[in-house]
Amino acid sequence: MANTKSAVKRNRQAIKRNARNSAVKTGVKLAIKAARAAIAAGDPAKAKIAVSAASAALDKAATKGVLHSKNASRRIGRLAHEASKKLAAPAAK
Repeated sequence: MANTKSAVKRNRQAIKRNARNSAVKTGVKLAIKAARAAIAAGDPAKAKIAVSAASAALDKAATKGVLHSKNASRRIGRLAHEASKKLAAPAAK
């Protein structure tokens, strides 16, 4: 238990931040999951929209400080690479 006023305030702030960050992280995970599902379905139009939405969610999370900017960038790159690899391969044959 916090003993000082400043420690009590810090605890309140941490609880608020934790709730906010959890909501943002959940949104990012859902966006990435939707993008991967669209890529697996093989529909290029839906996949492009879903990857774009996931990329925006990751960028927003990085801007808010929920994710490190390089972590978000790496995830965006991997998702884009996965999309281009899975959706461009059938068209090349």
